[in-house]
Amino acid sequence: MLDKIARLSEEVNSTTVNSLEEIEALRIKWLSKKGEITELFDAFKSVPPEQKKEVGQQLNVLKTNALNKINAWKEEFESKVSDSSVPDLSLPGFPSVQNGTRHPLSIVKNQIISIFSCLGFTVSEGREIEDDWHNFTALNTPENHPARDMQDTFYVNLNPEMVLRTQTSSVQVHIMQSHKPPIRTISPGRVYRNEAISARAHCQFHQVEGLYIDEKVSFADLKQTLLYFTREMFGTDTKIRLRPSYFPFTEPSAEMDISCTICKGKGCNVCKYTGWVEIMGCGMVDPQVLINCGINETKYKGFAFGMGIERIAMLKYQVKDLRLFFENDVRFLKQFTSA
Repeated sequence: MLDKIARLSEEVNSTTVNSLEEIEALRIKWLSKKGEITELFDAFKSVPPEQKKEVGQQLNVLKTNALNKINAWKEEFESKVSDSSVPDLSLPGFPSVQNGTRHPLSIVKNQIISIFSCLGFTVSEGREIEDDWHNFTALNTPENHPARDMQDTFYVNLNPEMVLRTQTSSVQVHIMQSHKPPIRTISPGRVYRNEAISARAHCQFHQVEGLYIDEKVSFADLKQTLLYFTREMFGTDTKIRLRPSYFPFTEPSAEMDISCTICKGKGCNVCKYTGWVEIMGCGMVDPQVLINCGINETKYKGFAFGMGIERIAMLKYQVKDLRLFFENDVRFLKQFTSA
């Protein structure tokens, strides 16, 4: 190990360069993830304990010397370029201006809106800072209700009765209060939950929630609506299944799965080898929610559903890390078109 360090040290001290390209090549050779100095650090763990102190010191000196050489060479050549009054005609010209495109979440949101618009759904939008009553109580989750534990909420410090909305269902409450049935609307928008950011979760994300209230509305109407949406969004061969679940504002409630769009239902790591992927929750509007919003629950029935736009986009474009949608990396975003 010491012989290798000595050989590399001599190489670093005796090397001369003539261009920025040569400097970059040497940086990669010595200091990249697979560079010679990096490999020596990886091999350091196999050095006998009695030699670790000496070898470690020599390694650190070697790395520091190489970094200093690289930086000094860069400064020297960059200063020569900046001081030169004669332009370098070998430099590439300005790149052509490229047209931008919509963000993939906007593309998917617009597709969802377009599909439900064909079924007569209007679009309703509301405020992102919402009062507790519209966000929770009106939706059958009064104070101290255990269902509130399902969501970690951001409360506004100046007014604990105000929250960053955890769901766009709050928009539906405003609609039910201000409009008489029949009501057929979807509510897209950004929502917030106090969650750790990971590949599958974020403290902010986007939802589209739907609401249909009229006379004689049934669970069959809900199922047929969601089946139409699924086939329009993911293809006519896509299947759905509904599993019993619980939501405080719907009864009965269900989770809806679709056949995996990647493995076509055969089983893969995305669907955890089940052939199914959950995309939304749904159910019949609880009569108490209708009462809270001033609607005659004996005359009118309704169904509601909600989905995460990120989840739909991840399935549609086979993106495995939700954080990519928020990093605004042009290399990622330019892959998407609205066509």
